[in-house]
Amino acid sequence: MATARSAASTLKPKGRTPRVPVVPPRRPGRPTGSARGPEQRARLIDVALELFARRGILDTTLGEIAREAGFTPAMVHYYFKTREQLIDVLIDERFVPLRVEIGSPFEAHPDDPVAGITQLARRLVDVSSRYPWFPALWIREVITEGGLLRQRMFERFGDAHQRASVAAIARWQKAGRLNPDIEPSLVFLTVLGLTILPLATSKMWRNDPVRKSLTADDIARHAVALLTHGAGPLRA
Repeated sequence: MATARSAASTLKPKGRTPRVPVVPPRRPGRPTGSARGPEQRARLIDVALELFARRGILDTTLGEIAREAGFTPAMVHYYFKTREQLIDVLIDERFVPLRVEIGSPFEAHPDDPVAGITQLARRLVDVSSRYPWFPALWIREVITEGGLLRQRMFERFGDAHQRASVAAIARWQKAGRLNPDIEPSLVFLTVLGLTILPLATSKMWRNDPVRKSLTADDIARHAVALLTHGAGPLRA
């Protein structure tokens, strides 16, 4: 027994027994600590908007978005499982804030329809200047019949906002603050036609000697002049 105990004691390491560090188990999903995650996701959203505006949503795949962004298809599928999920993200993160910004002039000027319509035109031009994809995408996918983005936004929000705007215009007309010959349901489309359409087609003007020097400010000024004074001469 003594010999066995002696032999066992010689096998024990001398000094303090070293502590084995406890490594926490890795959580499932993407490895943590990736500071580029938000940047990569934002990059994919920006590229998707550009391609959707250029080619249309139905004609753009997630794989094409990945190639344009310089990422692998697996990277896109990590953030967006399907194209439908990507569209919902675009609506929530990009279009909802713009929708609020564009729709606020009427609420900001409840008793001044001219100021409200003027500010709406300027807002549309400003948004289009900050987001070059906006005019073409809006025309292709929102105001065009059958546009996929139009369908998804209607499913999400309905037409309550549009009906409220039409009701406000009719109320202004009844109060004598707005031209009674104006058709309330066409006001927003008219403003879009004076602002978004020229901006969406501005790339076609590069070789046009008459319009190639036009700026966003010129388009806004022209739209506001027609909306507030019409085609007739200014009154003294």
